[in-house]
Amino acid sequence: MPQWNAIDFGAVPDGKTNAAPAIQSAIDKCSSSGGGRVVVPAGDYFCGSIELKSNVDLHLELGSRLIVSLNPEDIHTHPGIVEEKNSGAGYFLGANGAKNIALTGFGKIDGQGYKVMYDDGLDGGFQESPLMFEGFRPRMTLFVDVEDFLVRDVTFADSSMWTLHLAGCRRVRVDGIKIFNNTRGPNTDGIDPDCCQDVIISNCIIKTGDDAIVVKSTKEMAQRFGPCQNIVITGCTLHSRDSALKIGTETHGDIKNIVFSNCIIEDCSRAVGIWVRDGATLENIQISHLTGSVKRYADAPSRPHTPGWWGKGEPIFLSACRRKGKDNIPGTIRNISVSDVMLDCEAGLFLCGRDGGVIENILFKDIFMKFCRQGTQPTGFFDEQPSERNVYPHSIPALYAYNVDSLSIKNWKIRYEKSPRQEAWAHLAELCGCRDVQMEGVRGGPAEGGLPAMKVEDCKDIELADSSIENTKELLERSNPNIKLRNVHLKETD
Repeated sequence: MPQWNAIDFGAVPDGKTNAAPAIQSAIDKCSSSGGGRVVVPAGDYFCGSIELKSNVDLHLELGSRLIVSLNPEDIHTHPGIVEEKNSGAGYFLGANGAKNIALTGFGKIDGQGYKVMYDDGLDGGFQESPLMFEGFRPRMTLFVDVEDFLVRDVTFADSSMWTLHLAGCRRVRVDGIKIFNNTRGPNTDGIDPDCCQDVIISNCIIKTGDDAIVVKSTKEMAQRFGPCQNIVITGCTLHSRDSALKIGTETHGDIKNIVFSNCIIEDCSRAVGIWVRDGATLENIQISHLTGSVKRYADAPSRPHTPGWWGKGEPIFLSACRRKGKDNIPGTIRNISVSDVMLDCEAGLFLCGRDGGVIENILFKDIFMKFCRQGTQPTGFFDEQPSERNVYPHSIPALYAYNVDSLSIKNWKIRYEKSPRQEAWAHLAELCGCRDVQMEGVRGGPAEGGLPAMKVEDCKDIELADSSIENTKELLERSNPNIKLRNVHLKETD
């Protein structure tokens, strides 16, 4: 493969001189010559924006570090990205309309996020809430309308905004990369496939403040590129103070054929969150083989206009409702399969459709949840951000389902670790406005012996079969003729 060395084009690895013009010249020469590899040798390179071109592999050798400039004059903007000033208005490394490009090597890109983030000390001393920020915060990358794209082995560190933003891209492989951002950094998403198709993300380690990997369809990109589909995310280790794996909240175009599998969930606010807010249909989503823990982090209630992290320790969260102040139909979530999940948690499975939003045809199979206090904060809140309701007090059942059609749960086991009485853990299941719910092979019960196992309101066609319900004398809070029981055993626990 033909190679061009950035130093031969004038790049100076002193960490001070802007090396972007030299690296860009090497990329331009490589592309115009038919393609090949641009090598960045070991050393520190301070850089403004760099644009990848077709048929170029930008290869960061081990020991090389690209240091992102936080001077707006050094940073490119993209006409299809509408952002508020000083908040993601530009990007450091990107491409627009390129084909057959790569970003490889064991080098590092350093976003210098520490220079624009600070702790205002308003979360009660827990040092868990999102940091505040000031100054210019560019995206670390933005790749728009790229076909045949490989990102492999590179380390992304301390991004001040979204880290790897893929917008309208086709045939993408992201393999073996590492993302290490400030774990209190707001808007520091790890990887954002936005209206992309045919994407495989595998073998990555991501530790960040905001969502680790989030599939979405923003308005501008949905209008240009259509649906987001055919996305596989597998074999990753994920830490976030929001969701480890997420779909939404931006859902202006349909999202379908998504696989999340074989991932470690390390102390995230949620393992998987799926939102529909902007009228799209989210469908054909398979989630399997997840293990680890989810917990609630501290907020900063004395800080105005900042909602804090989204999530209160839920393993799986499905939400179809309106944004605050909107009057649209939120959209549809359907054909979701969740299997082989083993998580420590502080909240339950949450499924809620409001304002005409539809949630239907949902399967949970082989799920083990252990409720145990892990974080610093008490339980007892539902979190539907962003919505009219946002965060509000509510007891915490192991399953909360509101306005869900066709819900099936098979081989579900729940255990409660002995915990302080102030925990708000409650019923095994709370169902409201649901239709066609089948629960089979349930092993568990309410958190407290004085509670009925289930709270059921305004539901139709509910069946519980082949289950052992523990820690209760009563199955139902009140008699409900719409529930069919088959081979169900109640067992009090001392």
